[in-house]
Amino acid sequence: MKKIIMLSFICVALICCKDKLTETAAVSENEINEPTGVDNVAYKWGKMAITATANDTEKFKPRPTITSRFLGLIFTSVFDAWSRYDATAIPVYLDGVERRPSEEQTLRNKEIAISYAAYRTMNEYYFTDKPLFTEFMKELGLDPSNESLDPTTPEGIGNLAAKSLLEKRRHDGSNQYGDIGDSNGKPYHNYVNYKPVNDVENNVDPNRWQPKYFADGKGGRFAPECLTPYWGEVEPIALKSGDQFRPGPPPMIGSKQLEEEVKEVIELQANLTNEEKALVEFMRDGPQSVQQAGHWLKFAQDVSRRDNHNLDQDVKMYFLNQIVAMDAFIASWDSKMHYDFARPFALVHKYYDEQKIKAWGGPGKGMIEMKGNQWRPYSPDTFLCPPFPSYTSGHSTISGGCAEALRLFTGSDEFGESVELIPGSLTEPDNLGEKVTIHFPTFTETAEMAGQSRVLGGYHIQADNVAGLKLGRDVAAEAFKFYKKHLGE
Repeated sequence: MKKIIMLSFICVALICCKDKLTETAAVSENEINEPTGVDNVAYKWGKMAITATANDTEKFKPRPTITSRFLGLIFTSVFDAWSRYDATAIPVYLDGVERRPSEEQTLRNKEIAISYAAYRTMNEYYFTDKPLFTEFMKELGLDPSNESLDPTTPEGIGNLAAKSLLEKRRHDGSNQYGDIGDSNGKPYHNYVNYKPVNDVENNVDPNRWQPKYFADGKGGRFAPECLTPYWGEVEPIALKSGDQFRPGPPPMIGSKQLEEEVKEVIELQANLTNEEKALVEFMRDGPQSVQQAGHWLKFAQDVSRRDNHNLDQDVKMYFLNQIVAMDAFIASWDSKMHYDFARPFALVHKYYDEQKIKAWGGPGKGMIEMKGNQWRPYSPDTFLCPPFPSYTSGHSTISGGCAEALRLFTGSDEFGESVELIPGSLTEPDNLGEKVTIHFPTFTETAEMAGQSRVLGGYHIQADNVAGLKLGRDVAAEAFKFYKKHLGE
């Protein structure tokens, strides 16, 4: 009898040992064969999001606040779906779905779950590109018509992650569905009824924002309304509110600081080098633009390729990177609309009016002598100046925040990317400069170059840039705490 019991124990032990070895072998094989860099599925969905953002810009014109929310929520949904196949992660919006057992926490299940989450949210936010996303799902070997909500399957978890997020963010202040106040079904309607103090013809308060005429490309002109003036009211993801880190006020007319910073804008523009022109255009983002949130998603993908990221690393990095971009836009717009501050376009006209200055005369004219009231940014007529108040700079805020997020995520400030550009190609195509290479040695320097490009281009004074960089970094520090909490650390 004792021999039989002993043999039974030995058999059980051998079976357990075999199972353990099989599991270990599977894990080892999974790790060896796991796609990395451009081949991992999270990277591929990131690339798809960039394409969709560029298409959105072409169809609906630049709307950086709106697309930042799309990207932030898409990658939050992806994170939530992935979290159910991670050992410790905690979802942001997905409630009531249990973490799957360790034996189900496989790469394939993660790929399936995040793909359905990405597919459903992208269909909602970038609805005109649904055929593109459907085709991509088929390429991944997935059925785009599978709408299962079974919380025990990766398909169901992905669909549930998207469903939960879409429901909880429906009434977040963005007015996506045109159902706030007097919107009458018009998406992104100005429900706070903001109206600028100055109109396009009359500048009654030069400290405040004034709309400007754009060329319509057909021989006419129009003055765009302020873009989403209520955006500071949108519910953030990581911040408590849009005004959590609101900076102090910008310098006013009559101050020495403003006088010096307006003068700096004129002098910088009058002496633009080829490298500076290229930087202005690169950061402005030009045709097929992905706006600032998408631009920093591209930079994050540079990191993924450089560091050969796997799916887990990209899911986490995109989540952190894009919630920072989304919240930074909310914080920047809170500041913009609170202070309603003038842009250099109007400030230069105010300070220099009839004085003769050297400045850019427009496409085909180069740097010429002109009156101060003829000054303009280094920008094409069809997008002369961003249609919203100046302080703080959105480019600076989002760049400061996303750069800090990437620094915190990677544990290093090293970036090491570069780009080759033809100066003038987006602004004065009949006056092109020689090809230049712009280097981005660190994340911090890249953010500072992005912010400074807006001063060089004549869209901002230095105060807008400095306050924006700090605001973005404050947002990133808060978001990183939120991120660590949701990793379960």
